[in-house]
Amino acid sequence: MQTKLLTVDPVKDANIVQGLASKTRIDILYLLRKNGPQNVNEIAEKMGLPQSTVATNIKTLEKAGLVETQTMKAKKGNQKICSAAYGEIYIRFDDDKNTSDNDRVVVSMPIGLFTEFDVGAPCGMCSVERVVGVLDVPNVFLDPQRMQAALLWFTRGHVEYKFPNNAMVTGRQPKRLEITAELSSETPETNSEWPSDISVWINGFNVGTWTSPGDFGDRRGLYSPGWWKLEGSQYGQLKTWVIDENGTWVDGKKISAQTINTLEIMDHHSVRFRIGVDENAENPGGVNIFGRGFGDHDQDITMTLHF
Repeated sequence: MQTKLLTVDPVKDANIVQGLASKTRIDILYLLRKNGPQNVNEIAEKMGLPQSTVATNIKTLEKAGLVETQTMKAKKGNQKICSAAYGEIYIRFDDDKNTSDNDRVVVSMPIGLFTEFDVGAPCGMCSVERVVGVLDVPNVFLDPQRMQAALLWFTRGHVEYKFPNNAMVTGRQPKRLEITAELSSETPETNSEWPSDISVWINGFNVGTWTSPGDFGDRRGLYSPGWWKLEGSQYGQLKTWVIDENGTWVDGKKISAQTINTLEIMDHHSVRFRIGVDENAENPGGVNIFGRGFGDHDQDITMTLHF
């Protein structure tokens, strides 16, 4: 199933924000996304709510464009079939409302397109259809089928990606660099209380570490394929490293003094992004990287350069 993404401007799209401003309506969207199209009576029964309450909230969601409806024949009369219009909804709070697409460049990198690696078992990769190669053999990371990877994991070491350096192409010094990925710790089976210090390097400079709280398997990931065993890692947390002129940040918390001015962006034809567990990490709990088709966020690793 193809995932549709909606990006919301909280000022221009106030009607959409209003449509989301209700726990009942959020629960309806979750239900439709998880179980697929449902009629109003089915939704009401599963949520334990009056049919009239569900119908009113569906009308609001439909007006906001968040739910699509189709009238179909039923045993008695007609029925309204409802489905979620989007799989992901982002509300953007841009620092500068005058920022245009010319002021930033976004590159999405499939997680299997790493250019260098040094990993330790247990380790492995999966596409959305099957396991790639043999599990727990590091040299499998050389397999050309790695390009199809939608989930990869290792307990020590790192993988590295080369992003095109659009700053060099345009001759413009970037003011901010952002790297976003869905991540978790890695342990045999799963363990929600298994911390891991996951570090990021840009052009060889360690820009900071985020500690993942665990390896999550309490439920199936929203996009994890049905064939993937429930005992395996199911989803992670979407994290963004922000490196600007004042330091490096994750979730608004400053994690290091490394700034974009020290990363030598304009000295290289690519931006080298390395992610892994430092050999001196206090919590060496491994890494899962979730790509498109796995986990809770249907996306690959993204790099954004802001000018």
